Amino acid sequence: GAASLLKTHPALFMLVKYAGAAYLGWVGLGLLRQALANWRGKAGNAGGQTEEAPSPFRRALIISLMNPKAILFFISFFIQFVDPQAAQPALAFLILGVILQILSALYLSALIFGGAYLASQFRRRQRLAAAGTASVGGVFLGFGVKLATASLG
Repeated sequence: GAASLLKTHPALFMLVKYAGAAYLGWVGLGLLRQALANWRGKAGNAGGQTEEAPSPFRRALIISLMNPKAILFFISFFIQFVDPQAAQPALAFLILGVILQILSALYLSALIFGGAYLASQFRRRQRLAAAGTASVGGVFLGFGVKLATASLG
């Protein structure tokens, strides 16, 4: 697959490697700039007004339903558990899909509620949030450096 292609074409590997490293560096620097602005208290909106955010459940549902990796996984993995000789193989496929969606909804709900709680805590502790953002930015920069210095072997 992709690993074989990159091994046989070192120039392509270098292009992908440096593009990925540059992207990680760009994201890391952006996070560091944002952390610095938050630390100084310049981030946020004036007058305490909040923006209208889309429902986290609606956003998660759209992402889940439109995720091509999830769709391909669903088709390629679950087909192994459906007997094509059964009277109604589509029904078995549908049942597996419903079970997956129920478990996914429970898992995503836990993530959403946990994330919403953490977000409210970080909004109240602006310097802690800035330190966390700076830490993540540093990690991204570190990954970028690691990727830029990685070898093909």
